[in-house]
Amino acid sequence: MQLGAMQDWSLRVTRFIDHAAREHGGREIVSRWADGSESRTTWAGIRHDAMRMAQKLAKLGIKPGDRVATLAMNHHRHLVTWYGAVGVGGVLHTINPRLFDEQLDYIANHAEDRVMLFDAAFAPIVERMKPRWKTIEHYVCFDSSDPAEHFEDWIATEDGKGEWADGDERDPCMLCYTSGTTGNPKGVLYEHRSTVLHAMTAMTPQVFGMDCRTVALPIVPMFHAASWGLPWAGAAAGAKFVYSAVNEASVLCELMEREKVTTSAGVPTVWLSLLQHIDAQGKDIPADLHTVVCGGSAMPRAMIQRFMKAGRRVAHAWGMTETSPIGTTGTETSNWDELSFDEQVTIKAMQGRVPFGVELRCVDLDDYSKVLPRDGKSSGALQVRGPWVVGRYFKAENPATDADNWFDTGDVAVLHPDGTLQLTDRTKDVIKSGGEWISSVELENAAIGFPGVAEAAAIGVYHPRWDERPLLVVVKKPGADVCPDALREYLGTHVAKWWLPDAVAFVDEIPHTGTGKISKKDLRDQFRDWQWSA
Repeated sequence: MQLGAMQDWSLRVTRFIDHAAREHGGREIVSRWADGSESRTTWAGIRHDAMRMAQKLAKLGIKPGDRVATLAMNHHRHLVTWYGAVGVGGVLHTINPRLFDEQLDYIANHAEDRVMLFDAAFAPIVERMKPRWKTIEHYVCFDSSDPAEHFEDWIATEDGKGEWADGDERDPCMLCYTSGTTGNPKGVLYEHRSTVLHAMTAMTPQVFGMDCRTVALPIVPMFHAASWGLPWAGAAAGAKFVYSAVNEASVLCELMEREKVTTSAGVPTVWLSLLQHIDAQGKDIPADLHTVVCGGSAMPRAMIQRFMKAGRRVAHAWGMTETSPIGTTGTETSNWDELSFDEQVTIKAMQGRVPFGVELRCVDLDDYSKVLPRDGKSSGALQVRGPWVVGRYFKAENPATDADNWFDTGDVAVLHPDGTLQLTDRTKDVIKSGGEWISSVELENAAIGFPGVAEAAAIGVYHPRWDERPLLVVVKKPGADVCPDALREYLGTHVAKWWLPDAVAFVDEIPHTGTGKISKKDLRDQFRDWQWSA
């Protein structure tokens, strides 16, 4: 039987850079370095340097499947490695420099990285870790003051004329590790095929809406969850990239204004800093910025309102390293124009809906065999599957999914009738009191809206009668005086009365993970001896 009559055109990510160089070769890639200097190149230049890097790696003996690591921020030389490492048939391994030494030690050795490319700013980390990294044979600095160690000089001996390594579309191309909040970090090994499908979806209006007119400033680091797939999608779209090696609000704002940035993506704290800078300077949101993508954690409702009132499009995204990372994006619903402004903000405050290629379901927290209805009320453990969702962790013996390919995300969520996802907690952070579940995330989001509260975290603490009761841990804004009773009264207007925290504890700071998320594990350890008052 004849299977089909179409060409066998393998889905490999090097086709992205070939397309970008051929069809959008003159489109600029701008890099602003930590010292304030800038570099400008093009997609054609990125491809030429990536080919030279691939040639250099081949001479070093890098073979298909070997891991090439980076420890770097956002700039065009880092972008070159995305295609150079994969171009030789290797696997790009982006490492988060904010991780603890024990995690850096474990990750690089578990990955068996052979080459490390790094920013000069992270040279102290590299020097400290070199004795512990057993498999890394070569170190190259992206911006070294010593020409003998500089990336540009390292590839200068190659001519950039050659062919990319060929292979199967299911070959691995990139390796990202989870933050490892419980146990050692886990490696997620992306395939060429899964990455191409993910990038093609990322370009669509439902996600990033990218085309050759897009001027994108990705604030999300290139070491975090594959930079949300933007380096691949941007090449496919022929977009202009504006990179900054520092995430200072003044720098980002100036770049957005000067380079006429249309789209940007980052976590809520970055957007908060940007708005605070704009207000302090008496400025407006950069005129050309029309799409604001936010992920990593929940975007405060007030921030969404601010951008929407200014006529900007807000896309609230959810995903994780295990989903490459796109899972959902908060785009407009079919009845968008019929909704009031407050209703539109409510839609945007949730995590959105899936693009084609992703499937979601919620199952009962006490019985995973029971699939919950999409009724906007039933809260359960969120599961996901699709062609760019992890099937097995790197070097793991057992699958990461059940027999039907459902991956347990660790999130607690509600699915609405139209498919909109609303996250309510993490399964390990949800508080069970008297046999009923309390969402720590909803408590935290409500507390942030109270005057004087800078940051809040809710944890379950053992209670002799109720099993667990919520304790709210609060960091006050400088100079603020927060009354616990007034805060509890305020929370009572936003959550069920039996959800109200039995106590409020004030601290100078709340512990965070290497990726900037609140570390509930450390917080629970900090308050493990907490005693409720009579």
